[in-house]
Order: sequence, then C-alpha cells, then structure tokens
Amino acid sequence: MLKRINWKAIFKGFAWLVCLAGVVVLMGFIDAKKKSVKCEKIEILIPGADNFIEIEEIDAILRQNQGDLIGRNLEGINLHEIEKSIAANPYIGFVKVYADMNGTVFVEVKQRQPVLRILNAGGQDYYVDSDGLKMPISPNFTANVLVATGNILEGFNGRVDTLMTSIAKDLYKTAVFVKKDTLWDAQIEQLYINDKADIEMVPRVGNQRIILGNAKNIETKMSNLLAFYKQAMPKVGWNAYRSINLKYTNQIVCEKRDSLAIKKIEKPVLPDSISVQREAIDQQVKSAIQDEIRKATQLAADEANKEEKREKTSAPAKTENAADKNKASKSKEGVKETVKKEKEKETKTREQKTEMLSQKQAATKEKRN
Repeated sequence: MLKRINWKAIFKGFAWLVCLAGVVVLMGFIDAKKKSVKCEKIEILIPGADNFIEIEEIDAILRQNQGDLIGRNLEGINLHEIEKSIAANPYIGFVKVYADMNGTVFVEVKQRQPVLRILNAGGQDYYVDSDGLKMPISPNFTANVLVATGNILEGFNGRVDTLMTSIAKDLYKTAVFVKKDTLWDAQIEQLYINDKADIEMVPRVGNQRIILGNAKNIETKMSNLLAFYKQAMPKVGWNAYRSINLKYTNQIVCEKRDSLAIKKIEKPVLPDSISVQREAIDQQVKSAIQDEIRKATQLAADEANKEEKREKTSAPAKTENAADKNKASKSKEGVKETVKKEKEKETKTREQKTEMLSQKQAATKEKRN
C-alpha cells in the first residue's frame, strides 16, 4: 500500500507550501517595517546627456501629486500613482518608482529619444522619437537630429501620438536609417519634401539635391549612392551635378549643372535653434566626411593599382632580358677585341725581335770582313 503513494509529489507540495508560508511571513514583515520606516530621501535618476526634463521638474511632479514625501511613512506613499503622474509627461518614455527599507525612494526615468524634427507646412514644430511617436519641442533642450521641412501635412496636437501620413512615416524611416550609419549621419544634413511629395536629402559635402523619393528599398538606394560617390565624384567633382535621383531601381539619374552658372542651392529655412547648431559644423566635419568616402573608395583604387602593376611587370621583364643580351654581346665583343689587340702586340714584338737579330747578324759579318 505504501509503495503506491507518490512521495515525490507530496514532497513537492510540501515544499511549495513552505515557500508560500515564507512569502506570507516576509510580506507581513515588510508591511510591518513600512509602518515604522519613514522616507529619508528621494533619488531621481535620469540617464543620458539629452535632458528634455530636469530633476527639478520631476521633484515638482512628485510634490504636486503626493506632497512632501520626506518624513512620511513608506506605507502612506502611493508609488504606483507617482509612476502614473511622471509617465504622463510627454518627454518620458519609461519610469520606475520603488523604495528600500532604508527609507530611500528611487525614481528611475528613461527619456524619449528623438530621431527627427519636423517643421510642417502649417508652421508646427515637433519631434519624432525612436519609436515613431510625435513629441513636443522642449524649452530646456534642443536635440541635434535631422530636420524635415517642406510640404509636410502631418499635424501635431501637442500630445504624444502616432504618425498618420505616409510621408511622415517615410521621413521617420529615413531618419532612423541615416542615424544608424556613421557616414550618412555625418553627410545628410536635412530632409525636404518637394512639390512632387518626394523626399530630398540635403548633403553637407556637395552642392546638389539627392532625390530619394520614398523610404522603400532605402538600403539599396543608399548603397547605389555610395557606389556613385566612389566612381563619379573623384572624377567630375562634388559640384558637377545639380541633382542625383535615386528613385529608380538599380540606377541613378543625374542632372548636370551649367559650369558657367554655378550657384549655391538655397536651403529651406530652419528654426533659429537649428540654424545655430548647423553653424557649429565646421570644415573639420566636412573633411571627416570626405575621409570616410576616401576610405570607402580606397579598396577599389588599390585593386586597380595592383592590376596595372601586373600588366607592367611582364614588359620590364622582357626589357631586362634584352638588356642582358646586349650586355652579354658587348662583353663578348670586348673580349674579342682584347684578344685581337694582344695578338697584334705579340706580332709586333716578334717582328721587332727578328729585325734586331738580323741587324746584329749584319753587323757581325761586316766586322769579319
């Protein structure tokens, strides 16, 4: 009979019962502790360098919602209500409020991260954050993000809201793509919606409009633009074209500029705060962009140089062989000439000796006679 009893299941059930009892006892201990522990201080944590909201503003929200927390029992502080009141701020993306048994109330705040600033056709000015939600401009801080102007009909009611029009959604996708890439984040200065509802990108280096169209296949379009930068710009220069059109699949259509009438493109008017930021971008930033493009083109240039060296190595080899042959023939001729001269010297020496001997013989005969 005892063998049929599932002792393992009984043991698990007993363990769960002990754990549950422990949790109940612990919760009771915490509740009892809360009744005696008072709030000693408040720690407000706002990570990041972009401060759309200051610590003083969070503190003001706490006072407005719960009054003065210092000196109050933790049991009488509604942490959930504090979270709701702080999360209602349009610059706050996430908030967590909790307390420890030492009497410290912690408020952790995560701000919204803007990726785009839109100045629509009606003059409204607002941000779009990394989640694609609209948020208002802050009087405390101006984010250094892409600015979109032109024929934008996306309105803003002052509250956090989703994007409604396809143009605004394409602008958001374009801004996210540009921000993720180091080269394009440095090169693309502004977005503009023209009369044909196409997205135009205004570059920092180069005096032309880059017509993107929409955000569909943006990876391919920007890859084509980089290839164009590699092959064409070093040859024709940065101001040779009035516009670069990326709208069409796997091709780039360019409009040449009249070389006798080169004018600087007038960029759309920006808000004053953005104009001040744009003036801070100096020649060092532009040179850094050009360095990035040169690095991207260096590989192709190296391959071309290697190919040229391979072609040239065969010709010098032949030349060297011919030169060696000429040297060899010249050395042989030199040896022959030397041998010939030595033979001539020996012949002259013999003739001289013979002549001297004949003279001696003649002189001897004369003496005898």
